[in-house]
Parts: sequence; structure tokens; C-alpha cells
Amino acid sequence: MKRTSITMADGRELIYFDEHDDAVRATVDKRELPPPPSPAQLRFDPLTEDWVAVAAHRQARTFLPPTEECPLCPTRSAFLTEVPADDYDVVVFENRFPSFSGDAGRCEVVVFSPQHDSSFKDLPVSRVRTVLGAMADRTAELSAQPGVEQVFCFENRGVEIGVTLHHPHGQIYAYPYVTPVTRRYLEAARRFRDANGGNLYADLLARERAEGARVVASNELWTAFVPYAARWPYEIHLAPHRQVPDLAALTEAELDACAPLWSEITRRLDGLFGVAMPYIAGWHQAPVHTDRDLGYLHLRLISSRRAPGKLKYLAGSESAMGAWVNDIAPEQAAAALRAVSL
Repeated sequence: MKRTSITMADGRELIYFDEHDDAVRATVDKRELPPPPSPAQLRFDPLTEDWVAVAAHRQARTFLPPTEECPLCPTRSAFLTEVPADDYDVVVFENRFPSFSGDAGRCEVVVFSPQHDSSFKDLPVSRVRTVLGAMADRTAELSAQPGVEQVFCFENRGVEIGVTLHHPHGQIYAYPYVTPVTRRYLEAARRFRDANGGNLYADLLARERAEGARVVASNELWTAFVPYAARWPYEIHLAPHRQVPDLAALTEAELDACAPLWSEITRRLDGLFGVAMPYIAGWHQAPVHTDRDLGYLHLRLISSRRAPGKLKYLAGSESAMGAWVNDIAPEQAAAALRAVSL
């Protein structure tokens, strides 16, 4: 994988990740762009002890543009986009409308393919591997930046999730704090270690592999499963068999083995009802500076679709109180995913 970094017209960084070493990335961004917006504000909520980013400039971000005006497509003579080249494999660049910026973190966009009408499930396994390599690269580099406490790589898919660009892409957030979900997980992992020794997620994974009822797919280095206490109608975890803190800590062999399984679970999800499933696929990584021994890298892929014409909405109990109710038994969900013909 060849890595080439350039500077965009407004000073943001863009990085090409090419699958061939002979790729030449000399095209210049010829747009006239305003300077980046003022950094987002971070405000602390003393009631929950959570940080909230206030990024009012995001109101002006691009919203579901027509195909010919997609900013993630390769540049054409008639339309200059965020990517100056007329073709690419995978590209990462600083978000023009970031939720976190300046001393309050950094947000990046990861574009999976130059094909506008494609999706992650349509990528060849070799391209999924390139995406993984790019995310591992960015995790390592962002983790080394001053002030970054956690790196989160994720993909939102579907207007039901709130996607504003249909082009296949993901995002990377470098947070200036450890997120609430991760804090809660680490607290549980610490209690488990103090009481039992070992790692909580490793123990959970071992039990899922041994029982097998909720396993969706596996190979010699990774297992995909529906967790015993899944919150969403269709929720899949993909975890390596070896405890590592983040993507940057994976070996080349582990990255190679992950790519086909990540591809498979997205194709199985879409095969459930014969429709494009909305989902969030997020890589849960250990914090950069603290409790890395408690963390355990894994992907969580969650979909809000519970039937062909029905979505699960987070109403009063889930949204207001965080008290979850799942309409589909995890064992039933896993069996349905295994039964999908690929």
C-alpha cells in the first residue's frame, strides 16, 4: 500500500492510500475555498460528566447532493471535488465541516471507493483490506498527536441513520477525551479483572466461541457473533482472537484475516430482507494513554431495521433512560444471518 499526503486548497491534509506502488498523486486542488471554520467548542455537562461539542458551522455542510455534485467523487473537468485526482483507491482527508477540530480533536473522512453508486458490501476483499490498512495508519498517527485521547473509526450507512452523503465512505474521530461508552466499558473491565483476573471482553468472546449459538462467521484469527445481550435487532461484533488495544496493533496476518469477515457480515446483513440495511459499523479501540490493558479491539455493527418495513426507534425508554428493549432474540438474529445465502 502506497501512502501519499498532499495539502488541499484550504490547508487541510489529504492522503491517498493506493494499492499499486506506481500511482502518481501530483494533481493539485484548484478550488478557491474559504478558510476552515473556527474550532468547535467543548462544553462540560456536570449532570452526566460528559463533554458536548458545539460545532454550529456544521449546519452549512453538504446535504444529500445529486450524484453529479457529490464532493467525494473523483474530480471531473466540470466539477471539482474534495479529491483532486480523477481516480483513486482509498483516500482520507480532514473533514471540511468537523465536529471536533483544533485543540478539541480532529475529524477525517475515509472514502472507500471512487464508485459513487457502490457500497461497502460491494468492495472486493482486497479493497476492504486497504480500508483496514488506512484506518490502522490513521489510528497510529492520530494517537501520536498532542491532546488526542481516543480514536474512533466508523461508517454510517443509510438515510435512516442520518447519512448526508450517499457515496461509500466512513469517518475517523480523534477525541480530546475518552468517550462515555468507552469509560463505562473500561469500568466494567476493571471490576472484572479485580474480581476474576483476565480481560472481560476476552472472556465474553471465549464463551461465545465455545457456545456457538450466536456465532455468525469465523476463521482462524477472528470471530463474528451476535452478543448475548444485544440491544439492536441486528447487532454483530467482530473481534480478533488475540487481545489488542487498537487497529494499529494488529499484525499483517490479522489484518488480512479480518478483511473477508468484515465483508461477509455486511453482505449477510443486506441479505436478510433483500434491502439495503441501515447500520453503524464502529471500531471500538482502547484509549490512547490510559487503560490500554483493559481494552479489546472489536467492531460493532448495529442495524435499526427489525423487519423489511419496520425500524427500531429509540423512544422514551432507550433515549431518555438508557433502558433497552430488543424485539429480536440474539439467537434468532444469529441464525437468520447464518442462513443468508452469499
